[in-house]
Amino acid sequence: METREANQFDVIIVGAGPGGSSAALYLAKKGRNVLLLDKAVFPRDKVCGDAMGTRAVAVLRELGIAQEMENIKHEKVYGVVFSSPKRKLVQIPFPGTDPKTGKGGYVVRRELFDDFLFQNAKKKAVTRENFLVTDLVWKNDFVVGIKGKNLETDQEEEFHAKVVIGADGANSIVATKLGLNKTLPKHECIALRVYYENISGCSNNIEIHFVDSLLPGYFWIFPLENNTANVGVGMITHEIRKHKVTLEKAMFQVIQNDPLFKERFKNAKVISDVKGWRLPLGSYHRKAHGNGWILVGDAAALIDPFSGEGVGNAMVSARVAGTVLEQAFKTNDFSESFLKQYEDGIWKELGSELKTSYQLQRMGRITPLLNLVIGKASKSKEIRETISGMIANENAKHSLINPLFYLKLLFA
Repeated sequence: METREANQFDVIIVGAGPGGSSAALYLAKKGRNVLLLDKAVFPRDKVCGDAMGTRAVAVLRELGIAQEMENIKHEKVYGVVFSSPKRKLVQIPFPGTDPKTGKGGYVVRRELFDDFLFQNAKKKAVTRENFLVTDLVWKNDFVVGIKGKNLETDQEEEFHAKVVIGADGANSIVATKLGLNKTLPKHECIALRVYYENISGCSNNIEIHFVDSLLPGYFWIFPLENNTANVGVGMITHEIRKHKVTLEKAMFQVIQNDPLFKERFKNAKVISDVKGWRLPLGSYHRKAHGNGWILVGDAAALIDPFSGEGVGNAMVSARVAGTVLEQAFKTNDFSESFLKQYEDGIWKELGSELKTSYQLQRMGRITPLLNLVIGKASKSKEIRETISGMIANENAKHSLINPLFYLKLLFA
């Protein structure tokens, strides 16, 4: 693949997670000479809820590798179970899924999913694992490459390209070097994850539980293969600090003391360490482009502020990046003004939903609203079908932030 100077590429991508590997695949399909870098050696663990939304699956289909997903250990899911602070339960089917045909969403460990994507990217792009990017290379106000270190040999190296993509996650070195990776406690979430086996009552649904002690946030149980599950909690950083919450302690208190979970976890066994991570939420619009650079995925702060889902949005941003950069190569224009099309594109596609999700997150602090919606839905098939439609339809989801929706529920 390296037909040019060994250190010269069309595109350098920093970070080989879902956003970076997807971007590499999109660009390589267009014949671009891509260098994909990551500080880790694959397969590697990545702390996450492990649920893959419809956006991620759609990108896999576009890349022609969706069918290969069936070969990875996973659990199919066909809906979501919500519980209210009053402990009412409701099951909402995911639209377009069918347990009879096996058409559903995925819960798959990121260690496996990310490696699957990376191995596909490795077939098309030049890849370097165990390589830590330490700085950007600048020329005439343009980013023209990166500096870094081979962690195996401790040797410093430098690579150049027309454009650098920062796909290196919440703690992005690219965003940091650009002065963009600021900590905003009201616009980020801290989450913890632990793997369990033998939790009773699990089904082919993901579970999201709104517990008073964790609002505005939630406790989740996402089923995995072989009677295992991804269990975790997430809460806004500002609220953790404000209420002096010890998140790990709060999570285990819910598991051990809440009547909804006490019996279910009675014979369950922890099979991993508890790990935490920071989620930069899309409730804050981070600048994601400039002269010779763009940011994708978590590095661009595109995580859904309500659900905490980031993989699908990362892969969508990679697709938009591929489209815009192909035009940039045709015109040989990698300026900030030209690459603005990328940022406009991701916010056109994701912005409305991110805004709605932020408003839903804020409304989720209002316990009576959660009790009302989940309580009414548990008794009404019509309301459950309405909410199911909202999961897939952005315009319908917008109804959730309309006061009339709740007024109608009162009389439903």
